[in-house]
Amino acid sequence: MNAEFWQARWQQGRIGFNQATVNPLLMNYFAELELPVGSCIFAPLCGKSIDMLWLAEQGYHVVGAELIESAVQDFFSEQHITPTIYEHANNPAIKCYVGRLSDQAPSTSISLWVGDIFSLSADDIGQIDAVYDRAALIAMPADMRVKYSEQVIALCGNAPQLLLTLNYDQNEWAGPPFSISREQVQQYYSNYYNITELEDKSATLNANPDMSVTEHVWLLKNNRESR
Repeated sequence: MNAEFWQARWQQGRIGFNQATVNPLLMNYFAELELPVGSCIFAPLCGKSIDMLWLAEQGYHVVGAELIESAVQDFFSEQHITPTIYEHANNPAIKCYVGRLSDQAPSTSISLWVGDIFSLSADDIGQIDAVYDRAALIAMPADMRVKYSEQVIALCGNAPQLLLTLNYDQNEWAGPPFSISREQVQQYYSNYYNITELEDKSATLNANPDMSVTEHVWLLKNNRESR
């Protein structure tokens, strides 16, 4: 991952991928994961997404991974949560911000790891029951996506995933966010999951509102026969 690129994006406020409201596709399809309240959900490349607050308010623990520390700091500041900050025992480049909601769901935690997702281990993040990937896979250039998908599986085992992707009808837009086809989703995940497309809908790309974009929602469930 290019830390300098993403650091510049956050410093310059070029974060059109960050939404001011909870993603409606998350609210519409989260139940497809069939998770009991109290389960733990991993949000890779989480930024300061308000989706994490929504998940915690439903009674779920959230574990996120984010490269840019200021994004994590902004999340807790904007949600009026005072986190406790823990240094990684073996890697000074990694730390974890942990906070709890005070009103709606005081028993649930939001733990956001600051550092390169490829430097994290399953022992770091603990037991994960599901993955919510809204903007992580589509932030990866093509030559990193297999490595990324395998890293998430290494971190979370075969925990089910709710995955959102974009597909552009024209090829001019270089990304990020990058265009990902149905065939590529199969390439990255079919060895580990049964893949179901839940929805495809027209969407608008903030950085280029004139471009025709389709947003896809995928449910990835454990493919036991492939293990």
